[in-house]
Amino acid sequence: MKRLACAAACLVSTIALTASARDAAGPTGYLAPGAFDILAVLPPAPRPGDARAVADRTIFAATRALKDTPRWALATNDVKLAPADLFRDFSCAVGVTLTPEAAPKTARLIRRAAFDTGAQSAIAKTFYKRERPFQIDAGPICQPADELKGSYDYPSGHTTLGWTVATLLARTAPDRATAILARGRAFGESRIVCGVHNASAVEGGRLTAAATLTALQDDPTFLADLAAARVEIDALRRNAATPKPDAAQCATEAALVAQRIG
Repeated sequence: MKRLACAAACLVSTIALTASARDAAGPTGYLAPGAFDILAVLPPAPRPGDARAVADRTIFAATRALKDTPRWALATNDVKLAPADLFRDFSCAVGVTLTPEAAPKTARLIRRAAFDTGAQSAIAKTFYKRERPFQIDAGPICQPADELKGSYDYPSGHTTLGWTVATLLARTAPDRATAILARGRAFGESRIVCGVHNASAVEGGRLTAAATLTALQDDPTFLADLAAARVEIDALRRNAATPKPDAAQCATEAALVAQRIG
């Protein structure tokens, strides 16, 4: 239980926002304790030797060839989970330069929802205790192994967070949903490229985020925060003074996002 509490707390602190946003939202998500059980929804982690585990090992071996490619560089970028990094990562997809300071209501929505999705991810990680791919087979990874001590493979917490952000941003800018969700998919696949999560763990992270967000979607506080975020993002997009991300960089990113991994 101590490991579980640490895992959830670490994820929340990683995506913590400004002091004012933390004070306004409080250190909690939207779901009441015990309101949702990810272990009843998420498929069991692959077992050594079964078809899913064999596929994971095959994909890990094949994707080691991506080391030092542009896709590897994107995966390395996607390791970072600070709010400013996450907003930057999705700026091209949204079509404007996003920052937590420019969109505090959206940042608050993401922080609170990510508390819920991250907590469910931590529960499953601790329950299954599955080793990461580089702990099973040798191969280069794009993140220092020391940063991953005490944390397990299934489901991917990075993917859970990335899909949480993508889903919520897509709801604030539905006309950009295709690009936003594609970036969210690629954000999770970066963990495969990086060599620190198996393909099945990335799939599990997306399911964890989607299922948890579904469980909270009728919460009145969540709906109010979502509505406020939609107004905020719409205003930013309509404001001619809002900076736009670099078009050339966005084109390069789009080409990398279009690559399918796994």
